[in-house]
Amino acid sequence: MTPTRTLAADFGDETLLRSPLIARTFGEPRFHTEGDISAVAFGPDGTIWSVDEAGILRHWSADGRALQRSFLSDIETLWCFSPEADFLASGNDDLLIWNTAEGQLLYRIPQPGWVSALAFSPDGRTVACGHDDGFIRLWDVRSQRQIGELAAHADAVSAIQFSAQGDRIASAGEDRVVQVWDANTHKLLATLKSHTDRIPALAWAPDGSLLVSAGWDTSARVWRPGTSAEPVMLLNSHADQVLGVTFSPDGKLLATADSENDVYLWSNAASGKVRHALRGHVGEVRSLSFNRDGSILASAGADRVIHLWDTRDGKLIAGPNPTGRHGIAVVPGANPLLASTGGTSLRVWALATGDEVAPSHDGPAFSVAASDTGRWLAVGGTDHRTRLYDLTQPKLAPKILEATKPPVGSLAFGPGGKFLVQSSPADGLVWIWNPEGTEADLILIEAADGCTLETVAVHPDGNRVAVGGADYLSTGERDGAVCVWDLTTKLKVATFDTGVYALAFDPQGRFLVGAGLTDHVHVWDLASETEVFTLQGHQERINVVAFSPDGNYLLSGGDDQTVRVWDLLSGRLLVAREFDSPIQGLAFSADGQTLFTGNGNTTCYQVDFKKLLED
Repeated sequence: MTPTRTLAADFGDETLLRSPLIARTFGEPRFHTEGDISAVAFGPDGTIWSVDEAGILRHWSADGRALQRSFLSDIETLWCFSPEADFLASGNDDLLIWNTAEGQLLYRIPQPGWVSALAFSPDGRTVACGHDDGFIRLWDVRSQRQIGELAAHADAVSAIQFSAQGDRIASAGEDRVVQVWDANTHKLLATLKSHTDRIPALAWAPDGSLLVSAGWDTSARVWRPGTSAEPVMLLNSHADQVLGVTFSPDGKLLATADSENDVYLWSNAASGKVRHALRGHVGEVRSLSFNRDGSILASAGADRVIHLWDTRDGKLIAGPNPTGRHGIAVVPGANPLLASTGGTSLRVWALATGDEVAPSHDGPAFSVAASDTGRWLAVGGTDHRTRLYDLTQPKLAPKILEATKPPVGSLAFGPGGKFLVQSSPADGLVWIWNPEGTEADLILIEAADGCTLETVAVHPDGNRVAVGGADYLSTGERDGAVCVWDLTTKLKVATFDTGVYALAFDPQGRFLVGAGLTDHVHVWDLASETEVFTLQGHQERINVVAFSPDGNYLLSGGDDQTVRVWDLLSGRLLVAREFDSPIQGLAFSADGQTLFTGNGNTTCYQVDFKKLLED
């Protein structure tokens, strides 16, 4: 097998070629991969390396741009970077050593049994292989010679870790025992018994004073090997299983990951003091790595995206929009724009050239909306502020509209841009603003009958607003509700007992469409307040619904990576098109000829809508 190196330019070409419908891609799939991520590590220069479960090695810039890709091998089950990330080890029934920068296989070392755990020594010269027979075998990387063997456990070895000084080796086995060994004499120094379930990871403090073991028994245990056979602290804030653990290079921080996909930062492992709980992953976290000064933590795993966290304030600084969906908006006019919230900040492109333009990267972004006049662009922040840009005065600072609690969940303009609707999911309030002013004209309290506020939509007549959300506690014996409010009377005029993440009115104003909590699209007739269609076909959650400007077509997009087009009058599915990422946003150009998708991998696609409709 000859490893293949692919440069970043090839990445973009491959993405475009996946579908002939895609005329242009906006943005890059930053820190996103096509496979589950098995290992992640910082290089000395601050760039990041990752390797997929399928054996694809990737090199990333600090802001998530793909620099290099190499296909290594798809038959290994374990991957481990050396401390400087200059080498990579993988294992199955062989031990393989790779040159990271070149993506090339250096050595293949046959093993006497299946490799179940891997670790490099601090100087990168030795690799420890744990095996399913309970033995640990030590190999010199350069000579490929075995230099030691430890009869470590009564069952398969589940984790290995060298101390920072290289003088000790900690191991864990499926026998639920942690052992500490002298790395030079191979003498057993300590046996640590306390865990009641599997131990998948170990970490030494840089000064060697503490050893932390991650367990499937809800805790990470902190030990002082050589001074006590009992743990000095149980870190118990986790879910059922603790999956990963690592120390920052200066030893001031400990990171742990659990089975609810949360990452915890501990400022003092020995006293069990939590600094931050980092939430944003939607799949199992399989690897943790600090940068050289401990200011950034990288986490990655089954959701196929690398998250970068600022360890000082606990905020996500790169990766996906935490707990948010990728909202997009088309700004019409002589120089139309596309605005996106796919990353952690706003991104804006000129549709004529594809160039990124102001106010791109001007602060955090959770939601976005544009007025149909092309004058206003509203960006809801991850805080409680909405930034309102007057695009006719590009040098003017945005107006700040403040709600009560973060984030700003959903935004929508009324016809002619005469008002802006803003939802506040945390407190159930909907705010109605006049873009010309600075005070809210109206606040709707309990706008969705006690449900979370997931989405808002404005009726074409400009007099009604629909608000939808979920009732996760089933307080009303339902999964959520959609409420329609009359802005003139300030009264609720209709309620539909269905939970949704997405809403849209048809351009003629006869129908309201909602979707989200299930894989169904619901169509309600506003005059009779009845559900006329339940449209089925999506295989996973639906994130967005939208109408073509002429009202002839209803579109839905979901986690099954499809865009589906429906005939609203008959309820018939006209076409389903599959893309290479979950669809989280949909928006049309003003003439209806072009469709834009907001993708789960942070990119946006420009699609010829006529081609999408063709069989």
